[in-house]
Amino acid sequence: MPRLKVPLNALRAFEAAARLRSIKGAAMELGVTPSAVSHQVKALEAALGVDLLRRVGASLHLTEAGGKLSGQLTGGFYQIASAVEELTAERKNGPVRLTMLPTFAVHWLSPRLSDYPFERAGFELLISTSQAALDLSAGEADAAIRHGRGQWDGLMADLLFDETVTLFAPPGLLDGNNPRATAAGANLFLSQHRKQNWKVWNASLPGGPLEPAAVTIVDSAGLGLKAAADGAGITLAGWEIAQADVQAGRLIPMFEHRIDTGAGYWLVYPEALARDRRIRNLRKWLLEETEACRAPKAC
Repeated sequence: MPRLKVPLNALRAFEAAARLRSIKGAAMELGVTPSAVSHQVKALEAALGVDLLRRVGASLHLTEAGGKLSGQLTGGFYQIASAVEELTAERKNGPVRLTMLPTFAVHWLSPRLSDYPFERAGFELLISTSQAALDLSAGEADAAIRHGRGQWDGLMADLLFDETVTLFAPPGLLDGNNPRATAAGANLFLSQHRKQNWKVWNASLPGGPLEPAAVTIVDSAGLGLKAAADGAGITLAGWEIAQADVQAGRLIPMFEHRIDTGAGYWLVYPEALARDRRIRNLRKWLLEETEACRAPKAC
């Protein structure tokens, strides 16, 4: 592609003046002063070494060179505007591309999707899961549910809920037995991201720390929850994330002891989409769901 050797603003000023046959009209369209348009056109003519516009009385006329250039510029700017408009329309009218960790998707979002108003205009979703944080600023997704402390450069972040963790077991494994004795004979499925949480939780456990029979490191808290729910052992997980499994009778907390991890789950999105109706709809629904869970025995 040939490299542009003249300022883009000068080309825009000339194209508008040539198309409208008016310096004043071009200034109004571009939101600048007539003198600024005149200056840009003269600068373009100087850079190209050719006259593009001539004033004959009160009329503005194109030179032969100006006529050739203006037609090409008008077509080019039209293509640019069309491409931008098409992209804007897709983002405005299409589904919100929402990405999140698989653990959040399976254990928190999925049990609540039956209450999501998919049938309403402006609530469409395209949900994907990823262990990696997609680049929202680059358009890889429109919004995300992220785990952390709420600080991501260039992104808006709305707290959904703070996170606390505790130890969970399948009901059949505990079944009225002493929790400490159960833990001592169990396999602890521990997410590689929960090692520090386990250290703090265990050290602060009333009555002293536990010593599980075995510790199996897994790549996500979601896998730990699944292994425990299937009866393979116990797991340390977020209280808020595990509540659907608890309500369904798949898991029970082994102790009342919980610790705050200092992190939480957040809805994040680019600042440019903060006023997007679809993002506002999603945000409102998520905050209503999390607020409902704060009511006693609601989750």
